[in-house]
Amino acid sequence: MSWGTELWDQYDTIASHTQKGIDFCEKYSHFQRDRCTIELDYALKLKKLVKNYQPKKKEEDDYQYTWARGFADMLKEIHDMAGQHEVVAENTQSLVLKDLQQLIVDLKTERKKQLQEGAKIQDQLKTSVQQLEKSRRIYEKAFREGEKSHESYRKADADINLSRAEVEKHRNIMMMKNQQSDENKNEYASQLQQTNQFQRNFYTSLLPQVFQQLQEMDERRISRTQDYIKQCANIERNVIPIINTCIDGMHKAAESVDPKQDSQLVIEKYKSGFTIPEDIPFEDLSLSAPLDNHGNHASPKPVQIATVKTSTISSKGVKKRGGLFGIFGSSKVDDQKEDFSDFPPNQRRKKLLQKIDSIKKEIARETAEREGMLKMKDVYVQNPALGDPNTLDKKVEENAQKLDSLQQELRKFQNYLADAEGKQQRLSTSDDSISHSTSDGSVQSPGNNLQTSAPGTPTPQHNVYAPIAGDDDLQFADNDADPDVDAEFESFPVIGTCRALYSFDAGNEGSVPMEENEEMYVLEQDQGDGWTRVRKNNGDEGFVPTSYVQCHFYDQDEV
Repeated sequence: MSWGTELWDQYDTIASHTQKGIDFCEKYSHFQRDRCTIELDYALKLKKLVKNYQPKKKEEDDYQYTWARGFADMLKEIHDMAGQHEVVAENTQSLVLKDLQQLIVDLKTERKKQLQEGAKIQDQLKTSVQQLEKSRRIYEKAFREGEKSHESYRKADADINLSRAEVEKHRNIMMMKNQQSDENKNEYASQLQQTNQFQRNFYTSLLPQVFQQLQEMDERRISRTQDYIKQCANIERNVIPIINTCIDGMHKAAESVDPKQDSQLVIEKYKSGFTIPEDIPFEDLSLSAPLDNHGNHASPKPVQIATVKTSTISSKGVKKRGGLFGIFGSSKVDDQKEDFSDFPPNQRRKKLLQKIDSIKKEIARETAEREGMLKMKDVYVQNPALGDPNTLDKKVEENAQKLDSLQQELRKFQNYLADAEGKQQRLSTSDDSISHSTSDGSVQSPGNNLQTSAPGTPTPQHNVYAPIAGDDDLQFADNDADPDVDAEFESFPVIGTCRALYSFDAGNEGSVPMEENEEMYVLEQDQGDGWTRVRKNNGDEGFVPTSYVQCHFYDQDEV
């Protein structure tokens, strides 16, 4: 079906229809633009909501419970869902809106061109018809004048009073008028033939060609609109599996909530370690009360009822932590003792374990720095042009002193821990035979070999420090053997999330294995040793190579 044959007399209607089609394209373009704005705004508000409800430092203790971790997991999934709404908006803008706006410009240009061509040939037909009408009027006027001259000649020829010359004059006028009439008739016939030919071409070829171009333009507009609608649907369809994965993650987060485990954590967190007070003994007043001056029994002294320290039970008695774990920042309690002996037994043990872990981390950082300086010194020795190796001697010495100080402090707090656990074992203080002690008081020989990293991974400096070959200053290797120690550090604040780019087998002490694309929580950023501390969804914590993961921190852009 063709507009040129079926709608040959509907030029204005076709012009109006094509304009409506372009108006619809613009309307659809505005719809997609506003849709993208809504999607981006929704994603922004979702991310802001997630950020507002992220765990604060003062709430970090709560996130060792499954109900709090489940909520945190749900927030992560909502954050990912918000990202998918951003994907919908960005892909719609880049793949649909840009192309659609260019299509509108092209349609307007082509419609204008075709309508101008249609108006041009319409003007040509109108001009031809006007010329035909003009030649017809001229012919009609000449024909009437010819008839009048013929009638005048006939009357003059019949009038006997007129001379022969006058009659001949009327005859010549008649002949001239008839000749002029015949010429105008021929011109009229020729113009009529031209006009009819142009009119046939106009309705059978010229105008249908314009209509055909407009029809193809409109069909192309409709086809492209169909493609845009499908493309928008596919954009959303592509994110549906990811959104479903986020929803599954929320369901998994809900399934991970364990009331029994949380109840046990409450016990472990707040248990004081004190024994239940014994029964109050009965005092017989008749036997114990002395007689007064009048011979009566004096009032006995009031019975002192045993009390139990409830500093960990009463909310008013709980000491507020300073800094990240309550041991780095300054304490507001002026009389807090160094060995935490003012805490209940169980709480004291936890504080000591936290302090020991912080010292070990500091030793690991200093050890990593020392290894770097020694490597740099070797490079300078081999290539003096790069620098003077003697300039590093002072720094190496300062580092060794700091390591020695940290090691002494570590032994001191390990002794406090042994005392808190009822163990009086003390570490050897011999300078030439420094042994390795774990948090439970056991001793290991410093001769243990350092476990090597997997190929392509950084040297594990986060929890291991061992003697460096060729160096007189001893460094210490420390492997956390007590599982209770790891359990104490589940209170690390969650500072972000990460995704595993590659699988990792965790051949090193203190590291955790991971699978490719596995999602985890970030507990501690890379301290310059190439390792990042994470917590897996099953609760396991440890270090993974920083180069193996892609991290997203809550207060930073994704890196």
